[in-house]
Amino acid sequence: MTSGPGDTDLVLTKAATRLRQSGVRTCGTTQINSDNPKTGRCDMDVQVLPDGPVIRISQSLGKNSCGCRLDSAALEMAVGLVEAELGKGAQLLIVNKFGKQEAEGGGLRDVIARAASDGIPVLVGLNGVNKPAFEAFAGGLAEPVPATEADVLDWAEGALKARLRVA
Repeated sequence: MTSGPGDTDLVLTKAATRLRQSGVRTCGTTQINSDNPKTGRCDMDVQVLPDGPVIRISQSLGKNSCGCRLDSAALEMAVGLVEAELGKGAQLLIVNKFGKQEAEGGGLRDVIARAASDGIPVLVGLNGVNKPAFEAFAGGLAEPVPATEADVLDWAEGALKARLRVA
C-alpha cells in the first residue's frame, strides 16, 4: 500500500522489471495509468507478465460519468492469460491490485488462491478501501511489505529462498 495515487503501480512495475531481469519467472499483472485529457480521468491498462499483452481494463463512460469504469470482460481476458502463465512454472505471482472485483470474489482472486496453495509467493497491491476484504481472504497469512522497490525486492528474494528450502 502507498499513500499516493498510482504509487503502488509504479513500485510493482519497477520491481517486476528488476525481478525479470534477474531471471525470476514472474507472472501476473502490473498496471499502467495514462492521463486522458478528453475525459479528465486516467485510462487503466494492465501488462500481463512476463511479456504478455497490455490490455485496457477501463472503459470511457464520458467526461461527467461517475460509474465504475472497469471493463470486466477485459479484466477476465487478463485473468485467463495469467492463469495460463501460472501453469508454465512461474516462481512469483504479482497482482497489481486486490480491487473491488477480487473483494467480491472475482478478478484474480482464484489465481491468487491457486498460487498460494501451490506454494508460489504472491505479491499483491492493495488500497485502503479493499483492505478488510483482503485480510479476510488472506486469513492471517499475508505479511505487509513497505511499498518501496527495495523492500519489495528484498521480500521477493526472501520468499523465493524460503520456497526453495521448502521444496
